[in-house]
Amino acid sequence: MADYQAPLRDMRFILNEVFDAPALWASLPKVAENVDPETADAILEEAGKITSGVLAPLNREGDEQGCKWNDGEVTTPEGFREAYQTIVEGGWNGLGGNPEFGGMGMPKTLVAQFEEMMQAANMAFGLAPMLTAGACLALDAHGSQELKEKYLPNMYSGVWSGAMDLTEPHAGTDLGIIRTKAVPNDDGSFNVTGTKIFITWGEHDMAENIVHLVLAKLPDAPKGPKGISMFLVPKFLVNDDGSLGERNQFSCGSLEKKMGIKGSATCVMNFDGARGWLVGEENKGLAAMFTMMNYERLGVGIQGIGAAEASLQSAREYAMERIQSRAPTGAQQPEKAADPILVHPDVRRMLLTMKGYVEGGRAFSTYVAQWLDISKYSDDDDRRKHAEGMVALLTPVAKAFLTDRGLDTCIIGQQVFGGHGFIREWGQEQLVRDCRITQIYEGTNGIQALDLMGRKVVGSQGKLYELFAEDVAAFIEENSDNPFLRSYLEPLAASLERLSDVTEHVIRQASDNPDSIGAASVDYLDLFGLTALGFMWAKIVKAAAEKTEGDTSGFYTGKVKTARFYFDRMLPKTVALAEGIRSGSDSMMALTAEEF
Repeated sequence: MADYQAPLRDMRFILNEVFDAPALWASLPKVAENVDPETADAILEEAGKITSGVLAPLNREGDEQGCKWNDGEVTTPEGFREAYQTIVEGGWNGLGGNPEFGGMGMPKTLVAQFEEMMQAANMAFGLAPMLTAGACLALDAHGSQELKEKYLPNMYSGVWSGAMDLTEPHAGTDLGIIRTKAVPNDDGSFNVTGTKIFITWGEHDMAENIVHLVLAKLPDAPKGPKGISMFLVPKFLVNDDGSLGERNQFSCGSLEKKMGIKGSATCVMNFDGARGWLVGEENKGLAAMFTMMNYERLGVGIQGIGAAEASLQSAREYAMERIQSRAPTGAQQPEKAADPILVHPDVRRMLLTMKGYVEGGRAFSTYVAQWLDISKYSDDDDRRKHAEGMVALLTPVAKAFLTDRGLDTCIIGQQVFGGHGFIREWGQEQLVRDCRITQIYEGTNGIQALDLMGRKVVGSQGKLYELFAEDVAAFIEENSDNPFLRSYLEPLAASLERLSDVTEHVIRQASDNPDSIGAASVDYLDLFGLTALGFMWAKIVKAAAEKTEGDTSGFYTGKVKTARFYFDRMLPKTVALAEGIRSGSDSMMALTAEEF
């Protein structure tokens, strides 16, 4: 299997040539004071060294060894503690954190590239910094000044890590029925009691303290989701001078035995009157959680890209080295017993499909990160509100489409290897197992599709959708005279029109038929995602086409040719998806329970 190498050339291309991220950062004063092109480039370079040189070599051993549970204590795989210290010493935990409390204040457009590298190199390990960053985000946005001063500096530094405790044995998507209780104490703290499951890195031996953000209900809370509050519950209580005190009243009851990401600790956490502190307002815990979720759901989408990139790197190398049979047009390497499998059309179909999803997906994740940066940092109210709408619309697409296609890509990469892809030593089967969870956690992809179709599109009567449609239409109009783009803009416009038509169709249906939203949602999200990646590939062609002349490296010519494949062989899938959506819900809902 190829050793993972961070795709720095492509990341720089996406940031600087496709999106002109330096201009975006310069337009946001709060970002401009922390980053410039030279700083960003240095961060990318160092991130590439750490992820490729430190994290990637631990990936297979982490999978082999897994985490170990013994009487409530969790031991991480060999090398994980040392790798975590490397992350801590480099300040990587606080890369996107608030500088007021020790973070580096880097924009999401840049942080997203580091996150992809980390997830591609070692997804199980990468979940630990990812969950800490999410907890920090929620705490910074909703916590009191006292809590932020007390906890954020050590969390940004990585000396303490973070965890999010949402799910319970009987309550996954439907958080409104959680049973964990928080009873107020006279000193302003609360006693938290209940059981949480699937808590990623809820217990481990890499950090001195673990700060849990726990969803629970107050004794007099309203029923349902409007009665959820969020509480900060540390593993070790923190004294007034910042030193660690006694251990809190909760523990890890067990570790889940999982299909993949075995190097990460997925914990059952039992809270037995543990002391916690309210984050944000009473009964407003879901709002605090969703502050984190927009970033985390993009982060999970980036995990899908990362796993797919790692799979592509290995499949590409294997296809160039493995010799089997002769090319249909005759021997390409007659001096050898056979030709490399790269000569075969079906192998090229697989590799180009992988490239289409990986490189287009990287552009799309950066596109979404761009809107996150504007929504968080812009001083212009109209610009910020526009970005907030785009973030709301695009987040479920980023999470679900990129992880669905991420798994597809890992499976295709496994197929390139043939029988060897099924064998452990080549690494492809681990990528398939690891990537599978990305479609499930942080809200299953079916729920993401329902959120997109029901809440964001039908719920806004198409107003949020129009933000995206107008952005694509404006690009098409602005580049109508570009000779390099002419053959791409027509199919992109047709795909956008197809998406707009079914959007209006489902909005009309939904007023009379409640089942129409759920029946259309998954196909609609896929149609949206394919169109969005078509938009990204058109942007890539715009940036690359003029630089193809004299391109001896093949970088720019490869971009344009991959875009051609995407538009010829992948974007047309939108036609079938649109027809499926228009068929409505009748056939889906016709069977009785007995007929299943």
